Amino acid sequence: MGTSMGSEAKTAVVTGGARGIGRAIAERLLREGYRVLIFDVDRQTGTSTASDLDTLGRAVFYHVDVGDETSVRTAFEGMAGRGHAPIDAVVNNAGIPQPYGDPIQSLDIARWNLYLAVNLTSVVLSAKYAHPLFRGGRGAIVNIASTRFLQSERNTFAYTASKGGMVSLTHSLAVSLGPEIRVNCVSPGWIHTRDDLLSPEDHAQHPAGRVGRPEDIASLVSWLVSDQAGFVTGQNFIADGGMTRKMIYAD
Repeated sequence: MGTSMGSEAKTAVVTGGARGIGRAIAERLLREGYRVLIFDVDRQTGTSTASDLDTLGRAVFYHVDVGDETSVRTAFEGMAGRGHAPIDAVVNNAGIPQPYGDPIQSLDIARWNLYLAVNLTSVVLSAKYAHPLFRGGRGAIVNIASTRFLQSERNTFAYTASKGGMVSLTHSLAVSLGPEIRVNCVSPGWIHTRDDLLSPEDHAQHPAGRVGRPEDIASLVSWLVSDQAGFVTGQNFIADGGMTRKMIYAD
C-alpha cells in the first residue's frame, strides 16, 4: 500500500528507525504513503531496514548520531540537496534503551552525559534543524519517551531523567513552536521488541491482557502526526496496557 511520491507526498523523519518501535513506526507511515527518512547510528541495520521496507513505499536511510549536533545538522541541511525536503513530521524515537546503571555512589558521569545527549538533547537538535524544513512552516513532532518518566527501578538515574526531561520538553516545544508545529509525546510501557518468548504471566499482569507490540505505538504515532489530531498538542500519551494504573504491592 502506498501513494505516488510526487510533490504532494508527505515526508517523515523517524530517528532510531532501524529496529524495534522505530522500524514499526517507519513501516506504518510508509503504508500510509509517506516517504520515510530513517535516521540511525547503526549503518548496517539501517541500510538493511530501508531496503526491506522500500517495497512498501520510499524509505531512505541517513547515517546519523542523534546526540551529535554536527551529525544532526548535516543530515537535515543535506535533505534539500537529496530532494527529501520539505518535511511534514519528525518522530524522535532514537535512544539508549538500557535503563539500568551503576549505584549513585559509583555513577559514571560520562555515561550519564551520553544518555542525556542521545535520549534528550537529540530532541532539541532535531527540532532546531528540522524547523526551517517543515512544509509551509507547519507540521508535527512526536517524541517517544517511556513510562519510566513516572516510575523507577533501582539505579535507573540517567534513563529516567532523560525520559522525564523529554515529557517536559514536549510541552515546552509545543507552546514555543505552536500553532504552526504541534508537538506531542508517547510513553510506552512494556513493548516486546526482542525474540525471547513471553510467558502467560507476562501478558496476564497487564490490565489490557497482553504485553505491548511495536505496532501499538506506531498506530498512535500515526494518528498524532495526522490532521485528525490537529487540536492535540503538548500532550503525553501513555501506552502501557494499563500498568501505571495498577496498584502493586509485594506479597
